[in-house]
Amino acid sequence: MRATERLKMMAAEDWMLATRHPFTAALADGTLDPDLMRGYLQQDYLFIDQFVRLLATTIAHAPTLADSVPAAQFLGVITGPENTYFLRSFEVLGIQAQAEPAQETVNFQNLMEEARLSGRYEIMLAVLVVAEWVYLEWATPFADRADDLPFWLGEWITLHCGEGFEGVVEYLRTQLDQVWDDLEGHQKAMVEEYFCEAVKRERAFFEGAWAGFNIAS
Repeated sequence: MRATERLKMMAAEDWMLATRHPFTAALADGTLDPDLMRGYLQQDYLFIDQFVRLLATTIAHAPTLADSVPAAQFLGVITGPENTYFLRSFEVLGIQAQAEPAQETVNFQNLMEEARLSGRYEIMLAVLVVAEWVYLEWATPFADRADDLPFWLGEWITLHCGEGFEGVVEYLRTQLDQVWDDLEGHQKAMVEEYFCEAVKRERAFFEGAWAGFNIAS
């Protein structure tokens, strides 16, 4: 069994609740209250700064140039098409890009910062794998609905599914799988801790979004 599959099984309950959440189900069938999406997007956009820093640091720690190239290409997607999606959505939905971070947002920002400052490639990968794999898993079943939704719903689905994004998740998983066997016991335990905590905080973020984040306008 792949190391990443085993890690996912360790976080099974939180994983299921994060990837099959009422928030994403409502998003995908077009019934999500626009105010819930407004609050969600404002909070999710606050992740980009720490995410970019984490991903860039992960690239710097990659063992070889070949190992770093897919992550570097993905960095361009985050700072390009995904960033543009947010700005277009903010304009159409009439909301600001800046908002006061909710506690759920702060918690995940802090985890990304901890992973980055650890200087450990495997810990950075553990958080990145969760952040992207969770989104791939919830979005993929809804891929065929995206074209029938307003772009601020549909494009959020298409950004997180399909061959290109599947390749990103596979790359991140493979990187973590490859370093796993060379880790010592205490290092594996740290990866497990960060992976499971990241899943827990992803779940908490969706629950916060479903309850409704405050909207800065």
